[in-house]
Amino acid sequence: MKLYIVRHAWAGHFGDPDWPDDFQRPLSDKGSERFARVVETLVKRGFAPEVVATSPLVRCRQTAERIVEGMDSRPELVELDELRPGSDLEGLVRWTAEQSERHSAVAWVGHAPDVGRLAAALIGQAGWIRLAKGGVAAIRFYDTPEVGGGELRWLVTAKMLGC
Repeated sequence: MKLYIVRHAWAGHFGDPDWPDDFQRPLSDKGSERFARVVETLVKRGFAPEVVATSPLVRCRQTAERIVEGMDSRPELVELDELRPGSDLEGLVRWTAEQSERHSAVAWVGHAPDVGRLAAALIGQAGWIRLAKGGVAAIRFYDTPEVGGGELRWLVTAKMLGC
């Protein structure tokens, strides 16, 4: 199974008085457009999640929607509380293992620093892996997804892709 871990794309600034409720802070127009180019580039290179799980916060939901809109297959989009800030790794692994019975590729869309810590834990490392805004990591599991059982296959940023 492939698991793609995605950090939400570029959003308005934290603490912006226009968004006193940080859960409602959206992607910036430029951030949304740039991430759409990231998705387009990755799809050409084999990026193909069959289901996309997202934090319910607006900026993650919008990032996940760019993924779905950028793919001809229109993967299923699911909101998971386990991807809120302070992510629940055990819950996410359990959910992903259930998905592996029907799907060969899943994406999680979440927040920093959680996405970096999740990626590190899945490949059996302490600490965290830095994912830039709009960054994507691909982790391969040769069996049922589990903490420490993954292999980091690649990690890209928009800048690396020329987006």
